[in-house]
Amino acid sequence: MPYDDRLIYLLSRAQHALMSYLKKELITSDTTITPVQAGILFLLRQKGHTMTQLSRILAIDNSAITGLVDRLEKSGLAKRTANPNDRRTFLIRITAKGTDEIDRAYVTIKRVNDDIKSGFSKKDIETFKKVLNNLMEKFSK
Repeated sequence: MPYDDRLIYLLSRAQHALMSYLKKELITSDTTITPVQAGILFLLRQKGHTMTQLSRILAIDNSAITGLVDRLEKSGLAKRTANPNDRRTFLIRITAKGTDEIDRAYVTIKRVNDDIKSGFSKKDIETFKKVLNNLMEKFSK
């Protein structure tokens, strides 16, 4: 059987399958966060970010980020704080509870990331990363 040549379709199906799998694995590992919430919490571990920064880094529109942060804040995993550099914005920061949650999720996310690489050579993985990075660069303009 020949391989499918519809790259948009293949990328979309692969992304959907991977996110569904990761979501299921996070649930079974007794974490309460989704893959997208994990992405936000990973960023917040480094430093506080504004909604606009989170939106830009994660390539998610502002209204979706607002809803995600609202849910993280309601769950006690993140909090809004005054931005000392701009009174018009807030910095979103991770809480101690959020740090505990992302630490638990990290184990699962790392295992799934290793599962993705399983069965492929280092050269295959490097080529795959190059293709993905080139696609992001090409279509992020």
